Amino acid sequence: IEFKVINPRKENSLEETVAAALKQIEEKNYNAELVKRGVKEENIHHYGFAFRGKEVLIDGR
Repeated sequence: IEFKVINPRKENSLEETVAAALKQIEEKNYNAELVKRGVKEENIHHYGFAFRGKEVLIDGR
């Protein structure tokens, strides 16, 4: 799970922000410890949460 608040200097929409959150999960290999402990990759889900004030967009893989 990665939570991000929209940064108007970097992103123009909540969709771009949630995509950046999911990209960070991949780049920083958030699931490495789970895999190391024997969790199958197909059982690991990634979720990005993007916020702009009270608006929120959630996406997952």
